[in-house]
Amino acid sequence: MELLERVCIDAARALSASGVGVSLMASDGVHGMAAASDPNTARIEELQFTFGEGPCIDAAAAGRPVLVPDLADGAMRRWPVYAVAVLDAGVRAVFAFPLQIGAARLGVLDVFRARSGAMSRLELGQALTFADQVVMTLLDGQERTTGVDELDEAFEHRAQLFQAQGMVMVQLGIPLAEALVRIRAHAYATDRPLGEVAADVVARRLRFDIDRA
Repeated sequence: MELLERVCIDAARALSASGVGVSLMASDGVHGMAAASDPNTARIEELQFTFGEGPCIDAAAAGRPVLVPDLADGAMRRWPVYAVAVLDAGVRAVFAFPLQIGAARLGVLDVFRARSGAMSRLELGQALTFADQVVMTLLDGQERTTGVDELDEAFEHRAQLFQAQGMVMVQLGIPLAEALVRIRAHAYATDRPLGEVAADVVARRLRFDIDRA
């Protein structure tokens, strides 16, 4: 999504951020990283879905911004796995802004900084403006997305995650929720994106009853 990447790059520059990412939400509630200002930020953005926790997920669920000016202050208790990982990646502050239009929640714009500290009022206003710009890009831009249902096309690869969950559930004889935990654990242990691991399971390149995560 070239236009979304352009917005992320512009936002990172305007907000003095180390990176900016956009994650989208399908109509069934599944989240996935859609665009980022740079490859390193894309990896950091993906961590929230590997671990199942983080400001982006909370902001999408609550429908309001989640502002974390200092990840070393309280974030360890709130997101014990995610906070450690992003701190190790050099991130010190995260600001997550929901992408909404009416009651429809489309995703989240995440702003990462390599230094701790709150955003100024001006910066908050700019971040909200960039969030609005992402929404307009999704709904009326060159992406030609005209409604929430069409956003599901951007998540076609996410359907693999559900299929992979079902396959791991059968392979190990475990509940569906635990199957997702096993897939996430394997992604974390092998330092790979969650989507790649799911694709390997679906393609039968990876079996959890043989290759235990």
